[in-house]
Amino acid sequence: MTQTYGEGHRVLVTGGAGFVGSHLVDALLARGAEVVAVDNLITGSAANIAHLAGEPRFSFVEADVIEGIPVSGKLDAILHFASPASPPVYQQFPVETLKVGSYATFNCLDLAKEHGARFLMASTSECYGDPSVHPQPESYWGNVNPIGPRSMYDEAKRFSEAVTSTYRNFHGVDTAIVRIFNTYGPRMSISDGRAIPNFVAQALRGEPITVHGDGSQTRSICYASDLVAGILALLDSGQPGPINVGTTHELTMAELAKLIVTLTGSASEVVFTDRPKDDPEMRRPDLTLASELLGYAPKVDPEEGLRETIAYFASTLSATAEA
Repeated sequence: MTQTYGEGHRVLVTGGAGFVGSHLVDALLARGAEVVAVDNLITGSAANIAHLAGEPRFSFVEADVIEGIPVSGKLDAILHFASPASPPVYQQFPVETLKVGSYATFNCLDLAKEHGARFLMASTSECYGDPSVHPQPESYWGNVNPIGPRSMYDEAKRFSEAVTSTYRNFHGVDTAIVRIFNTYGPRMSISDGRAIPNFVAQALRGEPITVHGDGSQTRSICYASDLVAGILALLDSGQPGPINVGTTHELTMAELAKLIVTLTGSASEVVFTDRPKDDPEMRRPDLTLASELLGYAPKVDPEEGLRETIAYFASTLSATAEA
């Protein structure tokens, strides 16, 4: 895939101090782009972008994109990555999650329309809900509970996809939608609440590893660098999507827990707890479109990615203990 956005381009990343957003900021800067990150720091962290303090091509605006986007100057691309993404966190901020998928998406699209900028929206595998089709192709409409405990996130993203598609079809905005699958890596919050941060933190502390249900439910885990490569390939491609980005490294939660115990050298035992309502039974992307249209080929296997992530969380815990 030929690089389109880089040197000479100015790119806005909402949620730019977040886990995925900050990695995108780094990758865009590495291409030579000028990058503006906007984040209200509800789930993002200033620590994720602290290393960019002296970078002249980077600027940070602390603001809530639900209220508007206080950024001036020409923009060539807008990447909308602002949103809580972990069930415990978006359930803590349900209204904010719904608004960032609706009001903020409108704000970003209006800005893209004004500037003639390419707009890329971060959607999610949660659009497929608890799927009855496996693996999940982009043509699958999903099995989502619109009033369930996960609905504030699932339906916000589905609505955001609808808004994005409408602006493309009726206003001619150059848009793209990426559906993200179960990403992990450095800069995740150790208190994120999802499986990998939970399991790693518990293993490093020598606590029991708490697996929901009987642990037979699956996820296909994707290391952050592979996700970023897919997102930038979509950005460059001019394709509208939606396009799945993730991996086919499908593991049961019991297998994932045991692998993390092994990689940490922990003595933690795996224990089983109640399964949350509407927790998907299986999750694996059909990557045919990503491969054919973007040349996407993830490179990081689970053991390699988990070792890097474990090292990051170990340093996080060490720093917290010293403080």
